[in-house]
Amino acid sequence: MPFAPSHPALSKIFLSVMLALATLGSPTPLLAQEQGENATESNPAVASDEAPAEAADGDWMADVDGWFGEYLVGPLVAVLFYDFNSKEWLGTSVPVVVVWLFCGAAFLTLRMMFINVRAFWHAIRVTKGDFDGDHDDGEVSHFQALSSALSATVGLGNIAGVAIAVGSGGPGAVFWMVLAGLLGMSSKFTECTLGQMYRHVDNEGRVLGGPMRYLKEGLAEMNMGPLGAVLAFLFSVLCIGGSFGGGCAFQVSQSLDIVKSQAPWLQGREWIYGAVLVACVGVVILGGIRRIASTAEKIVPLMCVVYVIGALIILGTNADEIGGAFATIFQEAFKWESAYGGLLGVMVMGIKRSAFSNEAGIGSAAIAHSAARTKYPVREGIVALLEPFIDTVVICTMTGLVIVITGVYDTERFPEHAELIAGDQGARLTSIAFQSVVPWFSIVLAVAAMLFAYSTMISWSYYGERCFTHLFGVKASLPYRILFLCFVFLGAVVTAQNANVFSELMILSMAFPNMLGLLLLSGKVKRSLDEYWGAYKRGEIRANG
Repeated sequence: MPFAPSHPALSKIFLSVMLALATLGSPTPLLAQEQGENATESNPAVASDEAPAEAADGDWMADVDGWFGEYLVGPLVAVLFYDFNSKEWLGTSVPVVVVWLFCGAAFLTLRMMFINVRAFWHAIRVTKGDFDGDHDDGEVSHFQALSSALSATVGLGNIAGVAIAVGSGGPGAVFWMVLAGLLGMSSKFTECTLGQMYRHVDNEGRVLGGPMRYLKEGLAEMNMGPLGAVLAFLFSVLCIGGSFGGGCAFQVSQSLDIVKSQAPWLQGREWIYGAVLVACVGVVILGGIRRIASTAEKIVPLMCVVYVIGALIILGTNADEIGGAFATIFQEAFKWESAYGGLLGVMVMGIKRSAFSNEAGIGSAAIAHSAARTKYPVREGIVALLEPFIDTVVICTMTGLVIVITGVYDTERFPEHAELIAGDQGARLTSIAFQSVVPWFSIVLAVAAMLFAYSTMISWSYYGERCFTHLFGVKASLPYRILFLCFVFLGAVVTAQNANVFSELMILSMAFPNMLGLLLLSGKVKRSLDEYWGAYKRGEIRANG
């Protein structure tokens, strides 16, 4: 039964978060210097006991931003990025959420007996449609579900996030990003299998599934109903916050930053960009998951091809330096003492940015994959494990190599880039890297950034909507879509410096309730996996010929 606004305590919590979201849309987050440090230390608005610097007279947006950082972002950072004072005894800050994600993914990889490796080829065949059935329940195909989920993960995190990781943590961060991505394949498998197991199909054929379903119902089956209800509610609120922030306003503001570098006439006319995106996004999301999936299956391959071709040309032009770049990445990954915070500092940076990029363990992808047409829940989980591989192992690695080879991360060689790294402007740094090899490639990157932002927004709108309707009922679907479009526009015109930090906090924090559910329900997933894999190996499950 959906949560009703008549629950006063929970309603107040939810409304407080929604009011805070009204200030989202920052193009320059204050997650400034992540050299192995947590967000508290890198965000001057929340790291100090002193109040934020006073804004200029009459600058109401700066006043709101200061309040936002001091009273909302600051407390959230203190709790969600708590590090047990690890800097004092480890030499660098290790936020508990990073440990939670990494250890959870490692456990699931072992529990599922390296399903990320042994089912890789089978995942490709299922995605191709080799095992599709004519009468399987669901709204979209395996490929469409994968495209929808990828459209949310393959985005500006691959362009901006990798550059931030290398710039702040050093080249070694790329290694830890890839390792976290490989382990994250098992997390994706587990959460998307559960998404299928506990999905509901309403009278109109709409599929309702995701962590808010399997946390509540799955844990109830284990006689942990109250815990499941709390985790499902917490996940829903965080996911809605993440959809308005990281899945919407952040995408608009970051892509606008790159587009304005190629279209300076937008300076002072940012609202035009916002209005165009509102129209483009609205046409798709008002049609529901079928239209989202249909659009995603066309955009995702296109945007990946555009970006990958550009990166391959740069790497091909510098083919003789690729070996040296890999050597640098490996050396820096295991270098205990370095200018970037040591081994643990580089690990934290890589794992954190990997989570932002592929969302493994976050739970968002389970919402998209729950709508796939399939006879076996495990089969859709196997399809889902391809996402971290494509997103992190392939695309993020290519971006990392481009950043390392061009050397734009090195502030000793390019001191003018220090401000970009400190300001979290990774997209601009990647643009400079592309442009340094082929001047007009910055235009290619601008096009890719727009496609990435657009595809991410249409998928995250679906994630947020599913959580919104879980809390307030099916009738809340249209109001949510309209509200989401408002935030698309706000992302282009509103400036609030702490908003991006808040967005990242919302998305990363989804891992707390979701990963706990994955660990508790992993036994059921393992039993289903053993049954499916045994039947597949015995030839009882065959392709369509």
